Amino acid sequence: MQTIRWGIIGCGDVTEVKSGPALQKANGSALVAVTRRDRARAEDYARRHGVPRVHAHADDLLNDPEIDAVYIATPPSSHRDLALKTAAAGKACLVEKPMAMNHAECLEMIAAFDAARRPFWVAYYRRALPRFLKMRELVRSGAIGRLTSIHVKVNGPLAAGDASRSWRFDPATAGAGLFLDLASHCFDIIDFLAGPVTSATGFALNTGGAYAAEDVTAAAFQIRDSVVGTGVWNFNAPASADSMVFTGSEGELSTAVLADEDVVVTRKGEQNTYRFRNPPHVHQPLIQSIVDELRGEGRCESPAETGARASWVMERCVERYYK
Repeated sequence: MQTIRWGIIGCGDVTEVKSGPALQKANGSALVAVTRRDRARAEDYARRHGVPRVHAHADDLLNDPEIDAVYIATPPSSHRDLALKTAAAGKACLVEKPMAMNHAECLEMIAAFDAARRPFWVAYYRRALPRFLKMRELVRSGAIGRLTSIHVKVNGPLAAGDASRSWRFDPATAGAGLFLDLASHCFDIIDFLAGPVTSATGFALNTGGAYAAEDVTAAAFQIRDSVVGTGVWNFNAPASADSMVFTGSEGELSTAVLADEDVVVTRKGEQNTYRFRNPPHVHQPLIQSIVDELRGEGRCESPAETGARASWVMERCVERYYK
């Protein structure tokens, strides 16, 4: 059976534990080459992780005939161009989230892979984690009755100093502020558990002045004609918070979105707790599903089309601020 040979473009922090080792540990998978703008740091990464080859440029990696699939792990401002090059090179692709700077770029990327007849996924790894698979089972089985509403709350202190100068707070590189980075996981998992958001609006503010991007965003959204939702992402708060609550006609289902916490079902005054812990390399279940699909043994549930939907929703939430 074929071993899927991977190359990473942008072997930075996200690839150190979350995803890079997962490309090596997944069954039928091998990480064979890496590249990043700083050649010395790419070579250091390759030495520490046992990667055979380091390419000087992304184009060199894309033209490597011994690579079957490319993982783009750079900031969002480069996703579109690198994805289009990957499609032109005829390789399968996994791109980091958020998928692109805006929804229009997402659609252009999808069209390129459709034309090249190559598969394309987005690294929304929560779709493959046991905790969220259990949540989907609970929602679908009617554990809380008919789902009627969803509420998300994500808080964090205002970034200052060096932290505020990270690319995640620069709209020219990230597409917006920290909202785009973190709310992307929230809206994608809502899509996964309850279905695509069909209508959304939002309000965004800069309340701290530490950077140009928004730091507080509120959203209201609807899924078909059956579920409504709200969310607040406040990055000028006194303390961190992270929760997602699904309310149904007969109970509630809650967990954290970003943190590794339990799933709690409350129904008729009783609580049931489901305990799941993330694997050491949280991307590994998703990567395994991609490798299985490429080997004709399964299907990955994070295709680019779903990643584009998350980008569409977030764009609706911040469009007034950026206009």
